[in-house]
Amino acid sequence: MIGFLSAATSFGSIQVVTERNDSADASAAFQFQNVPRPARGDAAANARFTLVDGVIDPNGGGLATLNDGRLPTEDDQPARNFFFNARTAGGRLLLDLGSVIEIQQINTYSWHASLRGPQVYQLYASDGAAAEFNPRPTSNTDPAQGGWKLIAKVDTRPASGDSGGQYGVSVFDSAGNLGQFRHLLFVIARTTVDDPFDNTFYSEIDVVDANAPAIAETEPAGPATPVTHTFEAEEGKYHITIDTTVAPDLTEWAEMELKPVVQEWYPKIVEMLPSEGFTAPSRVTITFRDNMGGTPASAGGSRINCNADWFRRNLRGEAIGSVVHEMVHVVQQYGRARRGDPNVTRPPGWLVEGIPDYIRWFLYEPQTRGAEITSRNFARARYDASYRVTGNFLNWAVEKHGQEVVVNLNAAARQGRYREDLWKDYTGKTVQELGEEWREAHRIRLGLPADTDTPAN
Repeated sequence: MIGFLSAATSFGSIQVVTERNDSADASAAFQFQNVPRPARGDAAANARFTLVDGVIDPNGGGLATLNDGRLPTEDDQPARNFFFNARTAGGRLLLDLGSVIEIQQINTYSWHASLRGPQVYQLYASDGAAAEFNPRPTSNTDPAQGGWKLIAKVDTRPASGDSGGQYGVSVFDSAGNLGQFRHLLFVIARTTVDDPFDNTFYSEIDVVDANAPAIAETEPAGPATPVTHTFEAEEGKYHITIDTTVAPDLTEWAEMELKPVVQEWYPKIVEMLPSEGFTAPSRVTITFRDNMGGTPASAGGSRINCNADWFRRNLRGEAIGSVVHEMVHVVQQYGRARRGDPNVTRPPGWLVEGIPDYIRWFLYEPQTRGAEITSRNFARARYDASYRVTGNFLNWAVEKHGQEVVVNLNAAARQGRYREDLWKDYTGKTVQELGEEWREAHRIRLGLPADTDTPAN
């Protein structure tokens, strides 16, 4: 275990102790020096969480993960965490303990490799007895005006540098117990102001009853027997590992069908997306998982995660193409510039996802025509619609202005210098002008009426 952060904040006699472990150290298992490990059988275990404000991300495990006693085993497991959707700037959660208890301590835990690691929230409590008690204080109301007491303000964001890691927070009263309460309200904020993928991955919330028997710590999930296969690409320049430990039934498919594509296309993608001084990861791991919720696949650093259930259903369809998409993310490495300077420009999400889908649908599998603009989806034909639609736009831009458009935009994004006026530098037109020209070309091709999003009758 590597400890990175340990801090204490006082609000009178109320103490907020925060600690942080290494982002990728699974063996740390939420073990801190001053914050207790997550517990089983605490007062929150049978309590009820309710969403008051915000939108739950369907790719996560939902509210149940906050008190199920099951911890994530790695730093990017959406299905083992609760988090708000990217459209939501945080939100509010209500915890009803069922009855008034003497609360000794409230502990919260989170884990992610990047911006979703830190915790930022205000904690309120109430016994529900006040005449003015508001049981569901939404974002346009002040909880303090509705019978709620502000207990603590929590902010574990590092002052500088990488923010990934396991975070533990413990709120307690150095003069005794926190008080007698039934309801807890968590007013949760995002960890940044400009990145939609920054809502914290909350892994567990514990409430310690001062009058209850001692509670047991959770146990990390035991490891399965590894099933891995490592092979080389481009004469030993790259080493790729496919891990089917949790899905041994996919081992043969992975070796016979997936491996040849990865072996051929990872070096190709590296060659397609060069930039000065950049070296792509030489070791890549593709891991099949059974805890990704509704997410088909994801990538972080040099690791690709594949949802085993989704792949089983799509082996003859989009399975391999989705890995090609994620390999592009591995090669993009847009986070490198931010690690050196957190103030560099972030590329827009539509471009981040559009480049992988351009390479996937127009270079890897153009025969599938999976990113076509048709009369049915023309209404969604916007250059910044992301994924397939943006991929189609980028392919059109390449056909009109050359492959260097994507190469240069990727290099700028990787180096933290993307700005919108680069489109005019590279093509002579703004991205909005290009988008209108691209859309108009599709409208004419499809025979649709002018200035309408509706297909002709």
